[in-house]
Amino acid sequence: MSEAIAGRAVGTGFRPSFHLWMIALMTFFVFGGFGMTYLQPMATGTMPPTPPIVHVHGIFFFTWMVLLVVQSLLVNVKNVRLHRSLGSFGIALAGTLVFMGLLITVISTAVPTTSDDGYGLLYLSLVAPPSFGVLFAMAIRSVRTPEIHRNLMLLSTISILMPGINRLYMMGLGLDFVPFFGTYMTMNAMSAAVLVHEWRSNGRISGATWTAVAIIVIPQILLPMVAPSHGFREFCDSLGSLVYYR
Repeated sequence: MSEAIAGRAVGTGFRPSFHLWMIALMTFFVFGGFGMTYLQPMATGTMPPTPPIVHVHGIFFFTWMVLLVVQSLLVNVKNVRLHRSLGSFGIALAGTLVFMGLLITVISTAVPTTSDDGYGLLYLSLVAPPSFGVLFAMAIRSVRTPEIHRNLMLLSTISILMPGINRLYMMGLGLDFVPFFGTYMTMNAMSAAVLVHEWRSNGRISGATWTAVAIIVIPQILLPMVAPSHGFREFCDSLGSLVYYR
């Protein structure tokens, strides 16, 4: 009798879901990468003067990652009511992230760059906010299909992980170049994990999930063609000429 009760207790205990593990991995990249290049310098007083908008952007981005962890935990413990209550805040926060991402990118174009890495980073920064916005909208549209909704939420966040992954690899490995290939391969590995999980859970992969992965992968293919082009560099320079932020 006692063994049966113990067996039921173990069976109903806390078991992290696939989505919680994925969000934990993403949080590691974000706080790991920005921890070494932003949080630690801030804590030690070694960070150079930075426009306030950068700090505001960081607060919103970190808040998004914390919200994802909380929301996944709520689903994991089956507190769906509170999860849904926080959904409206999540929608507002996601919209703010898109705006802040585009704003910080436009401001960053005011800093002159001539390197391939510099224009490559501008390309990533310009692509990420609209990609995230589209994928998040798809996730909200699929809210009545929880498994698809959760997978699209993962993919929407993967689409904006580049800065965290870049920083973690560059600082952790002591690289003096931006590891575009390694960053993209990391994002693709996480996207592939989402595809495999959905196939194993549902026996198929939805069109929405395939579309979301395509939105993540296609800009990767275009990077070596767009970033070095004269037209793109002129476009970035023209954006920079519009910025008078000091």
